[in-house]
Amino acid sequence: MTPMKKLFLSLSAAALLNVASAQAALPTGSQAPDFQLQGALAGKPLTFSLKQALQKGPVVLYFFPAAFSKGCTIEAHAFAEATDDFKKLGATVIGVTAGNTEQVDAFSKEECRDKFTVAADPGAKVAAQYDTLMEMKGKTLSDRTSYVIAPDGKILLSYTDRNPETHIQKTMDAVKQYAKSHS
Repeated sequence: MTPMKKLFLSLSAAALLNVASAQAALPTGSQAPDFQLQGALAGKPLTFSLKQALQKGPVVLYFFPAAFSKGCTIEAHAFAEATDDFKKLGATVIGVTAGNTEQVDAFSKEECRDKFTVAADPGAKVAAQYDTLMEMKGKTLSDRTSYVIAPDGKILLSYTDRNPETHIQKTMDAVKQYAKSHS
């Protein structure tokens, strides 16, 4: 095999792996795994239960790599600004991270502006159930993936993109569509 062909094959394999990882999140229509995690709202510790939250309406579940990192702070600010609009539509917002889990209390207060719960996912166990893992600097973290989950536990939206800018609009559109079809 020529060196050029080897290079082409290795680049093709790498491209396929990137496509596979970008589409690894649980698909729309599948059942969302139930979970309970320790977290905080407005800096106060709590236990978040997906099952309990779904009894109130749809849940916007977003995974992010690490508290206080640039992209995660941008995303937290945007979700904080949109939380009241999500609540008006009957939806609960929760952010989950497998990175620097010891900082979720402070992150919920400072960057999430006391608006929504942030939960710690030590060892990325829940992120693994949702097929949204990534490796960064030798650590397994939750990838930037947003889900909208209907009260029956079905996933209405599954969206992975490292850019934090589009997650709020995608999740809001899905919640609005759910609310419109269930009014």
